[in-house]
Amino acid sequence: MAAVIPAVTKLSNRIIRILGCNPGPMTLQGTNTYLIGTGKNRILLDTGDKDVTEYQKNLSEVVKAEQINIEHIVVTHWHHDHIGGVENLYGTIAKQPTIWKYRRDTSDAPDNELPSTLPLNWLTDGQEIKVQGATVKIHHTPGHTTDHVVLTLLEENILFSGDCILGEGTAVFEDLYTYMKSLNRILELKPNVIYPGHGNIIEDPIKKIEYYIAHRNQREQQILDVLIKNKEKKFNEMDLVKIIYVETPEHLWPAAAYNVRHHLEKLTKENKIICTNVDDENKWQYIGSQSNL
Repeated sequence: MAAVIPAVTKLSNRIIRILGCNPGPMTLQGTNTYLIGTGKNRILLDTGDKDVTEYQKNLSEVVKAEQINIEHIVVTHWHHDHIGGVENLYGTIAKQPTIWKYRRDTSDAPDNELPSTLPLNWLTDGQEIKVQGATVKIHHTPGHTTDHVVLTLLEENILFSGDCILGEGTAVFEDLYTYMKSLNRILELKPNVIYPGHGNIIEDPIKKIEYYIAHRNQREQQILDVLIKNKEKKFNEMDLVKIIYVETPEHLWPAAAYNVRHHLEKLTKENKIICTNVDDENKWQYIGSQSNL
């Protein structure tokens, strides 16, 4: 069992973690939000879900006790459990912060998670945001979502990983190809420690990142192995989940199927398998390497 995350934790003189109080199968104990800096003006990283009174109360108490002002709100990506609380905080607990988020890809849905009345500013890759005692650098790491970013705290070489790397288990993603590139980019950053968007602190970050990369490669090989051994059969995502994810709790199978589908789409692009529609359902079958000639 994972160690219990307190509602509020002072992790260092630069970082206070406030738990989002929104536990669930996909959020684990809840969304981790972080106040960053040492002076009066601080950065708040992520805001949890909308209308979570307990979270707002805890954050408000920290702001009052520390006698600080939230100068910047940085959102790692558009999912509701990271951006949802912005509406509640703006103009109240955070009086007039600058709100930052990376813009979604043009192939993705438009950015409309926040009311148009809130002044949203667009992050850029490599951008630095500074407050007293802390400089965070933005790294665009798509894959989980097209707008996902991680942040490095330059003073301590800490990585805030958002949903790219979790404190326990593995992450879901929208696009496997870009997600793998993002994992390799994070590996190149060589962080000293990872503060994830969900779950406990990761004290052995290189080992964790390498595990994530190896895990995805292993899953791909497992999928291929099943299809190769059953060349005459066609499988959907859940068929493969039931064979491969035997140690995964059943309530997490839909999330596993989501990831399996992305592996299948990647393998299809590589001409290693073929997708056919059977009774209005996509199914996959091994065909081996095919020439494009």
